[in-house]
Amino acid sequence: MSESVTSSPALDGAKIGGRLRAERERLGVSLRELARRVGVSPSLVSQIELDRVNPSVSTLYALVTELGMTMSDVFGDSRPAEPARPLHNDDGLAEHPQTRRVINLDSGVRWERLTPRSDRDVEFLYVTYPVGAESCPEAALMTHGGKEYGYVTSGTLGVRVGFEEYELEPGGSIAFDSSSPHRLWTIGDEPVQAVWVVIGRKADPRAE
Repeated sequence: MSESVTSSPALDGAKIGGRLRAERERLGVSLRELARRVGVSPSLVSQIELDRVNPSVSTLYALVTELGMTMSDVFGDSRPAEPARPLHNDDGLAEHPQTRRVINLDSGVRWERLTPRSDRDVEFLYVTYPVGAESCPEAALMTHGGKEYGYVTSGTLGVRVGFEEYELEPGGSIAFDSSSPHRLWTIGDEPVQAVWVVIGRKADPRAE
């Protein structure tokens, strides 16, 4: 499984490697052992922990699951620098594009957290899948705890759940159990943007 190297400073997101490494070390799991459990090379895990490589969606989920973390743990709660012009009526309930927490993944996939703070029960995300991007290879579908709900705002998103495949155009939506093997990918020559919600991912026994 190949992952891409972080390149564009303009798209820099949260530095997730340190959080993954800290939890691995806290649990007393060696880098080599974690790599074995996830099914990737120790070198790849090392590069991810050093924030030199963006993991794929499936690799990040696998690492988070094996370490008993949630995506809220990975995003963290420190916020980017506030914009120069103060935002009015900011009582901590609303989130703004300038201060969203962001995770950049392999193939240019981008997750932006839509909640101002971590929520261990819900992942509320604005996701972007560039042309040619996918959550995982065709032969390696993902599974994890929880239920997923997606709404496509632009582009065409392919979704496979079990043996069924769906094409979601703007306005299309889908809901499925995340324990079913699944995969997401971009169809056509336009990037996909969507709002995505995962509820109850901590239901995965390794996340308790």
